[in-house]
Amino acid sequence: MYGRAILGSIYNSTMLGIKTRFSVFRCSNTTMYAALRYSKIKSFCLSIANCKLILALLGIVWFVATAPTAYAEFEDMQDGDGPPAYTIDVSKIPDAIPTPLPFSATGNPDYYDVNGKRYYVLKTNKNYEAEGIASWYGTKFQGKRTSSGEPYDMFAMTAASPNLPIPSFVEVTNLQNGKKVIVKVNDRGPFHEGRVMDLSYTAAKKLGMLGHGTAHVKIVAIDTGVPLTLADNQPNIYIQIGTFKQSNNASLLAQKLGTRLQNQVFVSPVSSSDQILYRVMVGPLASMEQSEELKAMLIAQGLTGSITVRKP
Repeated sequence: MYGRAILGSIYNSTMLGIKTRFSVFRCSNTTMYAALRYSKIKSFCLSIANCKLILALLGIVWFVATAPTAYAEFEDMQDGDGPPAYTIDVSKIPDAIPTPLPFSATGNPDYYDVNGKRYYVLKTNKNYEAEGIASWYGTKFQGKRTSSGEPYDMFAMTAASPNLPIPSFVEVTNLQNGKKVIVKVNDRGPFHEGRVMDLSYTAAKKLGMLGHGTAHVKIVAIDTGVPLTLADNQPNIYIQIGTFKQSNNASLLAQKLGTRLQNQVFVSPVSSSDQILYRVMVGPLASMEQSEELKAMLIAQGLTGSITVRKP
């Protein structure tokens, strides 16, 4: 009996040891499994972090690699020039309206020299056509005096030409995409070999050429009639003070001016784009000198924007 008890005790101790060792083995196995799972999760997280780092680095590399294209507005431009710091909707800015204007008193010499090259100014833009490379200019010249004496406005539909008389109106076509604009030439330039025109920022954006900075274009002059020069002393010269859609408004202005001016003031209807416009005219005047004096008087009375034209 005593021996059986001893054997039972030995058996129980042995089994307890086995169970204990098995429990320890199971516990160790669970710990190892948990540690393994933690290690895998940690490795997975590190992999994600590494992927993000790699993607970020790839993004930086892509940005640097594509920067010349993303900021290509600065290609082929003079140092310090570029687009405005904000975006504008150029679709809301209309093209220049061809109008018979006198040649500018400045900007129309027979010829001039730049960088050792002589440029000859045309006497007329009639039948003028040209193809070549056009560029554009922006913030560097904003507000500065143009060859015509007008301040440069990069948001206006204007352009610079090395040889067209100032002012001239031309249609410019981007031969790479077919887009067209009408601009007023009021400045001189560009002075790079092979370039035929410098466009304002807005005109260039309308033509879709900001991305490259230059474009192959076709230029066709628009005939607005016989332009006047300051030396022209022939009679039948008139001043166009304003244009109205409503005849009543034109008549009211004509009546008001008729009491102030010694010259004849009248309303002249004209067809334009399937509608009738009413121009308030003063004249005829004997000379361009008289026209300039009268326009100065009108400006003093707050009436700006008057232009000199031939007999309507």
